Amino acid sequence: MIRRIGQSPRRDKTYRMRPGAYAVLPLRDRFLTVFQSGENSELMLPGGGIDPGESPIQTLHREVLEETGWRIARPRRLGAFRRFTFMPEYDLWAEKLCHIYVAHPVRKVAHIKEPDHHPRWLTAGAAIAQIDNDGDRLFLKRYIAGTGPRYSKSTADTSSGKSVFPA
Repeated sequence: MIRRIGQSPRRDKTYRMRPGAYAVLPLRDRFLTVFQSGENSELMLPGGGIDPGESPIQTLHREVLEETGWRIARPRRLGAFRRFTFMPEYDLWAEKLCHIYVAHPVRKVAHIKEPDHHPRWLTAGAAIAQIDNDGDRLFLKRYIAGTGPRYSKSTADTSSGKSVFPA
């Protein structure tokens, strides 16, 4: 059984399984996260629901690109957790099966396609303090504890003189 993190399921609700893929994205001494603004705003790891016929890795590449504009490389699975939550954008009570990966941000190549999604580069401490989802936070903490102070040195193109970390 995959570990549940967060609230127990409510007995008065029927939940629909919603598998998804999410990424810890380290670059130098920061992590790429996403702030979703709106009625139920939250800071989270980039990622989202797996579409029919799509693999978790395909989802990871698609969702990170849609939410952050960044391409990623070398995804490696860290684990999975379940959480029970209401998803207001879908009017859905969901049992989310969250597959968590670590990947390397390579380059920002596109504008963000997801409305109300805002990429945020945060230090490890800030990301841990601000991520709203207990499961995302747990996997980020475990990743940081396992790698110590060394983070990925991406192949991002910095020859332009522009910061790798957009405002």
